[in-house]
Amino acid sequence: MPNWRSISLWMDQLDEDLTPRPALAGTLEVDVAIIGAGYTGLWTAYYLKRQAPDLKIAIVEAQFAGFGASGRNGGWLMGNLLGEDRVLSKLPAELRRASFELLHGIPDEVATVLQREGIDCHYRKAGVLYCAARYPEQEKRLRAQLADLYTEGLSEADYRWLTPSELSSQLRVSNALGAIHTPHCATIQPARLVRGLARVVEQLGVQLFEQSPATDWRPGLVRTAQGQLKAQWVVPAVEGYAASLPPLGRYQLPVQSLLIATEPLSDAQWADIGLEHGQAFSESSRQVTYGQRTADNRLAFGARGGYRFGGRLRENFHLSEDEIGLRRYLFGELFPQLRNVRISHAWGGNLGMARRFQPHMLADRKSGIALSGGYGGEGVGASNLGGRTLADLILQKDTTLTRQPWVLGNTPISRLSRWEPEPCRWLGYNAIIRSFVHEDRVLANPNSAPWRRAMALKLADLMEGLMR
Repeated sequence: MPNWRSISLWMDQLDEDLTPRPALAGTLEVDVAIIGAGYTGLWTAYYLKRQAPDLKIAIVEAQFAGFGASGRNGGWLMGNLLGEDRVLSKLPAELRRASFELLHGIPDEVATVLQREGIDCHYRKAGVLYCAARYPEQEKRLRAQLADLYTEGLSEADYRWLTPSELSSQLRVSNALGAIHTPHCATIQPARLVRGLARVVEQLGVQLFEQSPATDWRPGLVRTAQGQLKAQWVVPAVEGYAASLPPLGRYQLPVQSLLIATEPLSDAQWADIGLEHGQAFSESSRQVTYGQRTADNRLAFGARGGYRFGGRLRENFHLSEDEIGLRRYLFGELFPQLRNVRISHAWGGNLGMARRFQPHMLADRKSGIALSGGYGGEGVGASNLGGRTLADLILQKDTTLTRQPWVLGNTPISRLSRWEPEPCRWLGYNAIIRSFVHEDRVLANPNSAPWRRAMALKLADLMEGLMR
């Protein structure tokens, strides 16, 4: 049997048997067939069963529950949705505020489920710190983002500027210029959440078949190597693995994010750093960094990965020395005292990126296909929202969830925004990432000439705009 525990730090920490459940064999008729036993598939099954216990639901999973991004991510349970500012800015103030409250409530909704179902995934809700710590342009960018949030009707109760001294009471990073703190985020142990959800849905009567990759899918039917599901509804909950289920790869591209974790740090080391309450943190470069203090006192830290030509999935996540080195460099800039600490784990995963960075949720009643995805790396929380929303859409309920602007309702998949064909995607993605790397190198050098800094900023701004 493969060494499933090597997938990530989180899987390595589990003390349970990881032997996969039996595969699907023969034909099974159900009301809802779900492809993928990650967060989206499991949350959808959970909320459907909670509201309609008599529904027959089956899940087929290519490997085992949590094999994909749900067992590999950085453990941020965010009360946000990628691109929320763009879609909510078009709403009247009252509706916009209600939508923000719905998003901000995601961590609390998950906490309620964890308490009700007895899932221990090291949930800690202490918010997230977006830090300006490596060059002054970060402070300017963060303050502009904060001003935009206030323009949208949010307040200091939602997002608050921390001075360097205020930040140091929570997190002590080198040369900090300040930070934005929002309370609407929790940290978790991702594998414990996905494995716990899998057990819970089985207890509710959902049938879960592992090592059963979907070989063909269409309205009303999902085929695997040894069996098939006939269903009124099909939910392809595959996110970063959309390329494996045509035509989903036209709408969700797989990109990679890569992480490392240190050996457990000493009490003295953590006294120098902070994060006593489980806060998440990020260094605000366009490299997209994210970190947390784990329950066993490691520093888990990740940053943006890459995109492979043709949307090919990355399957080998044995990180190279360069990949590990970049992440070590980035957290070493924040915590110089950790530059030589031992790295115990290095891993990564595929995540789904929608065109224009816009997550989507829909249920096409004509074809019987329901879809939620395109979370863009924020799927730990967004998948809970997606699962709740798909449950209401499938059950044809008109609720606050189904009336949100990111919900396309009774819409066919073909109406989603498509990514450009190759080689445009590959060339564009790599040009954008290189502009971000160039910006970071120039701005991180205090001796860079002002004109060079300005040019690097303008180029990165321009390239970031192309992504939207």
